[in-house]
Amino acid sequence: MTDKAKGDGSSPDPEELRAQVERTREELGRTVEALAAKADVKAQAQQKAAKVKGMMHDKAASANEQLSGTAHVLGRKMHPRGPEAGAPDGAGTHTHRNVLVLAGLVAAAIAVAVVVTRRDGRC
Repeated sequence: MTDKAKGDGSSPDPEELRAQVERTREELGRTVEALAAKADVKAQAQQKAAKVKGMMHDKAASANEQLSGTAHVLGRKMHPRGPEAGAPDGAGTHTHRNVLVLAGLVAAAIAVAVVVTRRDGRC
């Protein structure tokens, strides 16, 4: 602690000393808290894991939304808009392939949802 004398050469009174000690204690308390936070590796790891988990959840939700939109567009393309009079014999094969593509996209969306759900349980 520094001894700050008044400009007139006299020593500080007891109230000034008490105030100075209290300020020093508060500053020391803040410094100790900051050092403890830096040294708490477990808390830092948990914060980072929570941040990464949130980012993964957001990316999975975005991918699921995009996949749903694609499936919706493909579903609209698959369904004929009206009766196809005089359609060639191979027309059913094209529709069947579209149904398989849609089923694959739905399966992929479900797989992404399962993976995200399981990862949320681990972290």
